[in-house]
Amino acid sequence: MSVFSSRRHTSVDRERPVRDHSTEESSAAGHLSWRYADQLAEPGILVEVKLITPGDESALLPEELTAFSKSVERVRRASGAVRVVARALLTRLGHPECAIPKDQSGAPIWPYDVVGSLAHDSRVAVAAVARRSAFRSIGIDVEIGQPLDDELIPMVLTRRERETVGEDPMLARLVFAIKEAVYKTTYPLDRIFLEHSDVEVDLTTRIAVTRNDMSVCFRYGLLSDINPHRHLCVLAWIPPI
Repeated sequence: MSVFSSRRHTSVDRERPVRDHSTEESSAAGHLSWRYADQLAEPGILVEVKLITPGDESALLPEELTAFSKSVERVRRASGAVRVVARALLTRLGHPECAIPKDQSGAPIWPYDVVGSLAHDSRVAVAAVARRSAFRSIGIDVEIGQPLDDELIPMVLTRRERETVGEDPMLARLVFAIKEAVYKTTYPLDRIFLEHSDVEVDLTTRIAVTRNDMSVCFRYGLLSDINPHRHLCVLAWIPPI
């Protein structure tokens, strides 16, 4: 879904020593708590989540299908599911249900007075929408709530972030998800592709800053809606000027 997505799959399937994450889980517990999707939302932003189920691929409208004509079924299914969620949220904003196609970059195209974001993996779909008059942009990401592979930590975290997070792979996964959501927030505004090193995350202030000095607020949590499925969700936003 973003410029970061190619790095999600850079780890290889191989046998490796089993690492004891018990102390790392406890260190992350101060940051990661169970929340319902709507509890993640900043006032004025609507957030919803659903489990992806067989048949969700049929929810893609004709205007949306073109972008997925060469996609495998699981991709069409996830893309249909996330649009089911998004259309329900648009209805809550007072919009009639409408197609949400993709532009050439792959970003969703929203009604003119709406900002929004979509995210999914193979199991979970999540969407967020808000009125453009209330927010410049918003972004959302969902990730399986498991430690980030050790070899990816130096690729994802900046030097300053590693001083704060250390080698905690659960917090590294959190920072990864935050950077995904931040990218989705800033790209519609400046169309600049970002590397992980282009975003600096502060877990204390819950503000991320990009290389071109865009400040992005964020919230996060483990989704209670789909408990016991362990998924981390991050919502990011830029308020109006």
